[in-house]
Amino acid sequence: MTSSVTRTAHEVSTRALAWLHAHRERGALPADVTAELGDPNGVYKPLGETALAASIVLREAVAGSTELRLARELVDFCWRQFREGDMLYERQLRFSLMTDPLESYAPFARTGLRHEALDVLLAHTSALRSVRSAESVPNRRLAVANAARVVGLDRGGRAYDWAALTRATWLGATPEPWLIDWMTGYCVTHTVFHLTDWGARPSGLPEDLADYVSTWLPVWIDIWAEIEQWDLVAELMIVGCCLPQPYCTSADWERLAGAQHADGLVPRDGDPVPDDPDERFTDHQHTAVVAAVAGTLAVSRTLGDTARRL
Repeated sequence: MTSSVTRTAHEVSTRALAWLHAHRERGALPADVTAELGDPNGVYKPLGETALAASIVLREAVAGSTELRLARELVDFCWRQFREGDMLYERQLRFSLMTDPLESYAPFARTGLRHEALDVLLAHTSALRSVRSAESVPNRRLAVANAARVVGLDRGGRAYDWAALTRATWLGATPEPWLIDWMTGYCVTHTVFHLTDWGARPSGLPEDLADYVSTWLPVWIDIWAEIEQWDLVAELMIVGCCLPQPYCTSADWERLAGAQHADGLVPRDGDPVPDDPDERFTDHQHTAVVAAVAGTLAVSRTLGDTARRL
């Protein structure tokens, strides 16, 4: 059964990665964009997400040579879009309380792309009480902490209190699992992502939370698969790969593979996918990102022969 998961996950992630690569120019920043970014969620944030997916493919190194080349080309493309770090530096310099330059920088740092001036600036701003105290929801605080860890800033007197950050989240309270809703589902997934650095540190998830997630994750996946919320389903499947004892089932992977289009697009939900190429990319880029990450981690964990065989 594990070999079936590995094969299907590899096929899904390979097609999703190829789709992101083939359409990458549709996600380019406008030529006149500045570091002020009137709409950060429009193109800037998705570029960072694409870089994240590609960085995980490169980190795990379980894909074929073609996929590794595509992943490297995607990272390099996104890095050029950010003017090789200059845009992130300018944005952090102008808006000291914003965390997105650090978070966007982390995937590039993971792959060895560094910006000297940004490193110096982040070392300064990340230690400021004002920056550390900026208010945000708990799982977002974990996102910043993990980005700092990847970049190399979570150490010494600047180390984050991971236990306190964890218990402040919805998941950290091990609440009534049947009260989870769509948005809280995303919060749960990201809490796990950041605690484990996207599966690189499964032990970063406290034991009681790992037990809680292991118990309820199959139920949550089934719920959102039934209503065809494929983006959240793929994120929950990433969570399964981040557990100390990973949860990867052939049924889940066959279901996601069945939703994927022949060209590699993974639909966000059960609504009709538009014919317009730009709209198709904008609406479904994120789901391709999470499918690529989920597939890569599933292959990596199942090749380790530790996944639960179901």
